[in-house]
Amino acid sequence: MCTIAEYPAQGSAAASDCCVGAAGRRLVKIAVVGASGVGKTALVVRFLTKRFIGDYERNAGNLYTRQVQIEGETLAIQVQDTPGIQVHENSLSCSEQLNRCIRWADAVVIVFSITDYKSYELISQLHQHVQQLHLGTRLPVVVVANKADLLHIKQVDPQLGLQLASMLGCSFYEVSVSENYSDVYSAFHVLCKEVSHKQQPSSTPEKRRTSLIPRPKSPNMQDLKRRFKQALSAKVRTVTSV
Repeated sequence: MCTIAEYPAQGSAAASDCCVGAAGRRLVKIAVVGASGVGKTALVVRFLTKRFIGDYERNAGNLYTRQVQIEGETLAIQVQDTPGIQVHENSLSCSEQLNRCIRWADAVVIVFSITDYKSYELISQLHQHVQQLHLGTRLPVVVVANKADLLHIKQVDPQLGLQLASMLGCSFYEVSVSENYSDVYSAFHVLCKEVSHKQQPSSTPEKRRTSLIPRPKSPNMQDLKRRFKQALSAKVRTVTSV
């Protein structure tokens, strides 16, 4: 099994092994990122246990595991919780630990809180940073607007989150971790489904190889006529000599 500290290079044999979890099940690795205090840990625990716990100790970057049914197949899911991201002089301050988590992941959940406008402002920079760490691949990303139940202290209209996610090419979910498990599950489920489809081997290369097999050549008609004339001439000479 892969660890965060020692993730394999993409395309290596170790990377292929990391796509397989316990009991030979395919493994999906998800990192949950966002600003401090947006409810990342609560979101992860809600998805894993269906329970909501209001208070948590400062995040230490825990790795959680569960199994999920996707289109009739049981997948092993690993979810990496991450410390909150800070902004210094209008740029992200990402630790090497966070960068390792993002490189390790097959998909990312970017969380912001509708009660914290600064957490919303991080989304574009954070999405760009995620994609830079996965150059050459399109990493599945879901944007989650949390604390939808706290409308009386709302600073961000969820519609803004939807518009931004659409512009970035991401799915979007507005959730209340404290009140609704279904929306939380849906956000993770859509990521697992997208990663699962990416991991399935494509039949295109095999089709291409098949199409490259040379077909038997059709008989050359001119050659056939030439051979027929030769055979006919030989027969005529034989009859004449007799």
